[in-house]
Amino acid sequence: MPFSIGTIIWREIWQRKSRLVSGLMAIALGIAVITGIQTVTTVSRQVVAEKLDLLGANILVLPQAASLDDYYSADIDAPTFPEDYVERVATSMLPGVDNMSPKLSRRVKIGTESIILTGILPVNELASKPIWQASGLMAAELDLACATATAAGAPAAATTPIDPAKKRPVIDSLAAAEAWVGSVAAQRLGLTAGQVVTVEGEPFTVTHILPETGTIDDSRVFVHLHTAQRVLGTGTQISAIEIMGCCSAISDGLLAKLRNILPDTRITTISHIVNTQIETNRLMAKVSVIMLVIIVLVGAISIGNYMWANVEERRREMGTLITIGFKKRHIYRLFFVKSLVLGVIGGASGYLLGTGAALILGPQLAGLQVSPVFSLFVWSLVVAVGIAVVGSWYPTYRAARMDPALIMQEQ
Repeated sequence: MPFSIGTIIWREIWQRKSRLVSGLMAIALGIAVITGIQTVTTVSRQVVAEKLDLLGANILVLPQAASLDDYYSADIDAPTFPEDYVERVATSMLPGVDNMSPKLSRRVKIGTESIILTGILPVNELASKPIWQASGLMAAELDLACATATAAGAPAAATTPIDPAKKRPVIDSLAAAEAWVGSVAAQRLGLTAGQVVTVEGEPFTVTHILPETGTIDDSRVFVHLHTAQRVLGTGTQISAIEIMGCCSAISDGLLAKLRNILPDTRITTISHIVNTQIETNRLMAKVSVIMLVIIVLVGAISIGNYMWANVEERRREMGTLITIGFKKRHIYRLFFVKSLVLGVIGGASGYLLGTGAALILGPQLAGLQVSPVFSLFVWSLVVAVGIAVVGSWYPTYRAARMDPALIMQEQ
């Protein structure tokens, strides 16, 4: 055989560069659109998850008789339930429960001011308050609430004694005689770190003034949960449990499962925020699937037309090749190798074009700092090759069934 399959393909591509460009564009532009959408979508999901995570706990467990007029202050002066309810949830091993923070809250008089005294378990509370972590109370990095969950009941992130970035001690514990004070409460009481505040007749050293959050937490004085239980005389009772739940787990029925474990409580969530993330992610996924189907159809039709025209244009050439000894498998290999080359080049070009467009347009149109998603490169090659092979199947099948005698008789 005078020429190898590779030589024939190379010469055919080189001599018909304009057709090659049109075939590549059909694939590359389609892949570029999907790659651009997926790149921006991936970054958008991460940004949305991070912003939602900064809100902290998104599920609130309250006594059955508690009022829900205000989600963020529902635990204040609420009825109580046993602290061992936390253990019930922890031992249930429910997936999607990233952290639980029990608390006991009561209004107390400090001097002439009415202040909210809240007992907490410090590490758990820090894990549910990312904005506190950012202020330096906790050195651990923040885990996304919709990332892989840690063990039920455990804090979402571990703590370390020193913040390596700023080389300063961090606070992740509360001694029996220590207190953290919210920014508004500190202003009203005239307190600074290191001063002593007397609550219900007991002195507490203020170890940290908490950053402003814009919520009722700014008006609280936080002490250890077991200290608050002793000072307030409630025993081992709590008024609420804040839970950081994975948003996808909430959509899959996490609240109902929690209600089965704690049937005599009221369990609610910041539904509009959680639903916004869930619906946004679902919409992005649906758009991507729709675009993928459209591009596969358009790309396959474009490649099919290109291959069909190529077969018709090369009828006499195919007849000659069959006459000199080419078998059907050689014809199949000739066209499928060519479609493979088109798919690889088109997929790689589409990935680079789509990623480049996302990097340029992402910050301008979506306000997102986009980074390349390298996993999409393999996906682009697979889809592009698939489109090219599907589109070239029938023209290749038709070429392999040509009768060389009839072709050579054509004028």
